[in-house]
Amino acid sequence: MIPPAETPELRNIAIIAHVDHGKTTLVDQMFRQSGAVGQGRRMQERAMDSMELERERGITISAKNCSVVWHEVKINILDTPGHADFGGEVERALSMVDGAILLVDAAEGPLPQTRFVLAKALEMRLAMVVVLNKIDRADARPAEVLDEIYDLFIDLGASDEQIEFPVIYAIGRDGTCKGSMEDEMGDLTLLFDTIVKAVPPPRYDPAEPFQMRVANLDYSDYLGRLAIGRVVHGRAHESDALVCVGEAGANRPLRVTRLQVYDGLEIRQVSGVGPGEIAILAGIDEVEIGDTICTREQPRALPRISVDEPTVAMRFGANTSPLAGREGTIVQARKIRERLHKETLQNVAIQVEEQPDDSILVKGRGELQMAILIETMRREGFELTVGRPQIIYREEGGQRLEPIERLFVDCPEPLIGVVSEKLALRKGRMLNLVNHGTGRVRMEYSIPSRGLIGYRNEFLTDTRGSGILNAYLDGYEPYRGDFPSRLTGSLVADRNGDAVAYALFHLEPRGTLFIGPGDVVYRGMVIGEHSRDRDLIVNPCKMKKLTNMRASGRDDNILLAPVQPITLERAIEFITDDEAVEVTPKSIRLRKRELSASAR
Repeated sequence: MIPPAETPELRNIAIIAHVDHGKTTLVDQMFRQSGAVGQGRRMQERAMDSMELERERGITISAKNCSVVWHEVKINILDTPGHADFGGEVERALSMVDGAILLVDAAEGPLPQTRFVLAKALEMRLAMVVVLNKIDRADARPAEVLDEIYDLFIDLGASDEQIEFPVIYAIGRDGTCKGSMEDEMGDLTLLFDTIVKAVPPPRYDPAEPFQMRVANLDYSDYLGRLAIGRVVHGRAHESDALVCVGEAGANRPLRVTRLQVYDGLEIRQVSGVGPGEIAILAGIDEVEIGDTICTREQPRALPRISVDEPTVAMRFGANTSPLAGREGTIVQARKIRERLHKETLQNVAIQVEEQPDDSILVKGRGELQMAILIETMRREGFELTVGRPQIIYREEGGQRLEPIERLFVDCPEPLIGVVSEKLALRKGRMLNLVNHGTGRVRMEYSIPSRGLIGYRNEFLTDTRGSGILNAYLDGYEPYRGDFPSRLTGSLVADRNGDAVAYALFHLEPRGTLFIGPGDVVYRGMVIGEHSRDRDLIVNPCKMKKLTNMRASGRDDNILLAPVQPITLERAIEFITDDEAVEVTPKSIRLRKRELSASAR
């Protein structure tokens, strides 16, 4: 038997971090110090956040690849999302690497989303390197945070080898690091050397023919469909005749028209790729994530990438409001269906089901993932209507099971009461409460996933914007019982027209308005939140009765309270089951599913 061989000139690593712990900023500095960015060449900040939405929100949404070269060793770096809603991206990225850098804020410590991605990495037996970032913060507590990281590794069942991880203390923004708190700060040489030493090179079987598992997809106007994945065994060259083994085991022939690899932030064409390399292969149109590309003589499929089941479903459909077609360029239900099916080809965590009423049920991992998909579509020119997120239940032994979240709340100490009361109403159970004596507390809850739908905005209001919520899926439990999703009703317009300041002024005592004077409204549109627990049909277009008598007082100078703009996430969380969100490239409106009051 031929012993396994290694590719010593290669290292494949993923970077794991919670949102806003400095992951993308550290990668920027790695580029600069490794020479991946040429001399005199300008590089934009947060170069790995290539999507417009990522730059706006300051989060990583899709896993992306790049590479740096350090002392003749090529290090392929995969930037993973730090949010559990994008877990499908995480699982795909981790399937291509042999090690991971766990980046943790030296003040905040390991947070829930870090736990989610780290658990996946430990399951795959990846070698770990821990980087404590932002040690220059005034509230940094590196020793305590390191203890918390050890506790987290033990809690997640890390092996003895995994828990003996090297630790590096860094200031990612400045591109400096050191081996212990007593050492002098230096550049990132220590980090690069540690990666090369701690992360094993890719291993392969020299006796095996070419095999590559597709972990990502892209599209080029010139080359067509691009399959991205790690070469597990063997070598491939341009013009090779290969086959793609699909989920059902069917073999689709292909001819390699172009091979490319990552070179810094760019992509470089090569004549051949070997084991361990992350390759971009062109030459096949019908390919899905998880497929295996291999030789025609020995077509053997690798294990497919497994992804956690979706927990949330939302109904997508064409825009049927009286304002349909005014602001968007793509309004047909057929086009929306095609776009959603295209999304499933690139995102394994999303599933699509056709519905009898010509709508589409989209299943995913969370509200944020759905909101990102809707926001992307509206920027592409789509008009659509989306319903309230619905939780996907399981049936086992005749019992209904529901997804349960592990929720972490960080808030000022005086607000414990109001937060605990609201979470208890939503069937949340407190598991732990930690008070460090700093004026803030950290609470841990077990709560149904449906309990968090619509709660985040309420939480921000209750804590005056000073609270932090984080959660990850903790498994399934028996159904915990019903609770009201919203304690208030809606203000619903009774006619088409333009909103008038006079009418809105007299509606303000009834609740909170979502529209201002001059906004277009239509019958069945939700224009505000009623202060009571039932819907109220109102006339926002009512004009003041005019007479030939002079009115006393200055009633022409009406002052209205400022209207807080409706964001997509706020709209999705606010609506009830009989309401929907109308999304266009320019507007977000709330409406009743049935516009006619008599039909409702």
